Amino acid sequence: MATAPSTRSRTTRLERLAGWSQRHHWTALGLWVVLLVAITAVSQTVGDEYHDDHSLPGTQSQELTETLERHAPDRSGATVRIVFQDGSGLGGTDSRQRIETMLAEVATLSHVSSVTGPFESDAAVSPDGTIGYATVALDVASTDVPSADVRAIIETAQDAAGDGLRVELGGDPVRAVSESGGGAAEGAGMLAALVILVLMFGSLLAASLPLITAVFAVGSTLGMIVLVSHAVTIATYTPPLMMLVGIGVGIDYALLIFARYRGELLAGADRQDAARKALDTAGRSVIFAGITVIVALLGLFALGLGSLQGVALAVALTVLMTMLASLTLLPSLLTVFGRRIERRVLRHAERSRREAGGRWRRLAEVVGRRPLAPLAAAVALLVALSAPVLDMRLGFADAGNDPESSTSRQAYDLLAEGFGPGINGPLIVLAQGSDGGALRETLSDTPGVAGTSPPQPIPDAELAIVMAHPETAPQAERTSDLVNNLRDDVLPSLSERTGATYLVGGSTAAAEDFADAVSDRLPLFVAVVVGLSALLLMAVFRSLWIPLKAAVLNLLSIGASLGVVTLVFGEGLLGAQAGPVEAFVPVMIFAIVFGLSMDYEVFLVSRMHEEWRRTGDAARAVREGLAATGGVITAAAAIMVVVFGAFVLSPDRMLQQFGLGLAVAVFLDAVVIRCLVVPAVMGLLGERAWWLPSPLARILPAIPLERADVAAEDARAGATR
Repeated sequence: MATAPSTRSRTTRLERLAGWSQRHHWTALGLWVVLLVAITAVSQTVGDEYHDDHSLPGTQSQELTETLERHAPDRSGATVRIVFQDGSGLGGTDSRQRIETMLAEVATLSHVSSVTGPFESDAAVSPDGTIGYATVALDVASTDVPSADVRAIIETAQDAAGDGLRVELGGDPVRAVSESGGGAAEGAGMLAALVILVLMFGSLLAASLPLITAVFAVGSTLGMIVLVSHAVTIATYTPPLMMLVGIGVGIDYALLIFARYRGELLAGADRQDAARKALDTAGRSVIFAGITVIVALLGLFALGLGSLQGVALAVALTVLMTMLASLTLLPSLLTVFGRRIERRVLRHAERSRREAGGRWRRLAEVVGRRPLAPLAAAVALLVALSAPVLDMRLGFADAGNDPESSTSRQAYDLLAEGFGPGINGPLIVLAQGSDGGALRETLSDTPGVAGTSPPQPIPDAELAIVMAHPETAPQAERTSDLVNNLRDDVLPSLSERTGATYLVGGSTAAAEDFADAVSDRLPLFVAVVVGLSALLLMAVFRSLWIPLKAAVLNLLSIGASLGVVTLVFGEGLLGAQAGPVEAFVPVMIFAIVFGLSMDYEVFLVSRMHEEWRRTGDAARAVREGLAATGGVITAAAAIMVVVFGAFVLSPDRMLQQFGLGLAVAVFLDAVVIRCLVVPAVMGLLGERAWWLPSPLARILPAIPLERADVAAEDARAGATR
């Protein structure tokens, strides 16, 4: 197809990429289709190797696990609890016979190393005799036992229920096979995004293009991650998190380019030239924003937590694929469908642009006249929302947070009813160089311990295990205090008297170790991400104040979003179950939101920068930059909010926290920060906003976001000033 000749002496790489995608649009589309189909087929054939690795070298819980693996591998595997309830008593002939027959059958199943029935110990039956439990020891960790084998245990156990006998199962393997991802949440988010896009563009076909781009990018990446999981540890919760981020970012990036494409059409460019110009302007912003997200995610490697590194790699790959799809697939789609959508989109866009541009321009003028009032109000709001973060407790969800209808939650509640809440989070205390007698006596006298088990010596080793049941639930703050008290005061004193050494482990203690590790390493992570992002912004905008402003405001928006998460999930606001925030949620939200915030920062400030370099009028640059981008930023943010917010409907507590945190952060960033705080700060700074000290200007490389003709025009203007 013939295109208008370029008025510039040379084209940029992005324009050449857009030109190739236009000339070879069917080839580009075919390559994406082949990639999606091929990677999906191969991944389905090979299967995934997702694995939750929560190992924390150097912690007591990890040392205890490794010691048991060396000296008692049969005790280092996962356990499943089969919980029974019979209102007339478990000791009845019929119930007891059915329980013992079923347990004998369970003992023959794959990966079952031993079964300890409720009648082998008085401690395994409640005082009233109506609730009891059997312990099924597996020969592998919960992350390694095949789902089919866990389901076989569940089905075999529940076959014994009936005639007044109730059977429920708990334990990490049971929870793992019953957990579900986003499911309907993804569909609800995409449907809401489609509605917003239709309202924005006035065309269903035009609205579908960003969604199609996101689906191809996310679908291809999901298949890649299945293959990558065979070489790198990828957590089981990674796919829904990838979809959460990929759908939102994919639509966002495609929308930014499409909005610029529409703007070029309205300015009189033909379809082909409009696509090339859109890719050479908004495409640069997308590349920079995507790189910033990837840098922020890879900054998680600074934490040194193996369980997060695979997640960071997977989500970073998702962002990379969304960038590639936006830069190659979208121009091809615009070429194929451009003629069909142009007329209606132009008619709708002309009307909406006149209305919206005027509103945003007036807002910029109002903020510019009195910048201190909106700035003070916005900062006060963000600080107030951030305050609850100071009381945030980190931890992990347990069966007590599962849906009430799940067997793991039913087992949890039955055990708490029959034996007290601490039965669901026992502490494993390992004595090295002792028979455990003194350890049990000390634990029994420790405040906060409801009961202990007899010492279990390990043959051929001077080791003994004592199980200690806290008085409070696993997620209770008093349980965390008990773990710290045992490690810091009680057991060191006992060690001085006996000469033995003691380790405190178990899932509850491991959660405490993970939370401590995240808290200790978080300052380094924040410094790495903020520092690298600030350097990138400094190189792009040749300014000292803009990256500093962006860093402070991004930290405020992230703090506010985590504050809301703390209020809802930590304090139980809006009817949510109160408990700790998932230990890895804050760092993942920080990495993702800090990167996503750069989308709007770059998109808004780059338009201001274009106007500043063209006119040299700082006030006009702020006004016209907001007028040109305010509507797009708001629409993009609305889409991100509904996509992320839809995950609050997920049954998974972790996804609920991610969805709420990301949705609140994007909302505050787009509405409060980009539309109020940034214009106010830029107005106060004036020309100083574009100042960069000469020594830094000589050191930093130049990373232009404007088209080559704009940069050349600026250079000529600078030579005459």
